[in-house]
Amino acid sequence: MNKTFVVILIILALGLIAFNFTLVDFNDPFQGDSTIALIGIVASLCAIVLILIFSASKKIDKKLKD
Repeated sequence: MNKTFVVILIILALGLIAFNFTLVDFNDPFQGDSTIALIGIVASLCAIVLILIFSASKKIDKKLKD
């Protein structure tokens, strides 16, 4: 993957985290739409971790081939 594509995906995931963070009701975070927002935050964090792992594996693969 291209570095700019990776950066764009990470920025989009951070944007989703920020958006879902605004939907969380901190008085009752596990009821209604707050639960869906928390799931969205966790899913975006997982996506960022997966993108970073994939990027690191591509760098390692490139070094091993050279």
